[in-house]
Amino acid sequence: MESFKVSVYRKEHFNAAHRLHNDLLSIEENKAIFGKCNNINYHGHNYELIIKVAGEIDAVTGYVIDMKILSDLIKTEIIERFDHKNLNLDIEEFKHINPTAENIAWVIYTILRPKIEIKYELKIILYETERNYVEYPS
Repeated sequence: MESFKVSVYRKEHFNAAHRLHNDLLSIEENKAIFGKCNNINYHGHNYELIIKVAGEIDAVTGYVIDMKILSDLIKTEIIERFDHKNLNLDIEEFKHINPTAENIAWVIYTILRPKIEIKYELKIILYETERNYVEYPS
């Protein structure tokens, strides 16, 4: 069989709170840049997470990657860790990184990349709202 690359996607969701804030900026600068997202009491989102894995189809299984294995990995490494959490307070990576959608996608990538064979391309697509989403890497 001819070898060619195929992309597969797994969609998940999690709910989390965060506050966009930079300690290096003044209160006024933070409010000007981040607006309502700088609320001292935090705010939440229903995040939609799409994991894209691309690679060649395995001649034996017919899969690019076993979606059950991918699903379990996402659930244990990301969903259980991020769901119903305050990203600023509960997630170690965000103790010193502003939890913007861009940074959340990057953190998810850095968590998953070492756990998915390098022969696969990996892309994180994260919807913060229905209209706003990010991809990493772009």
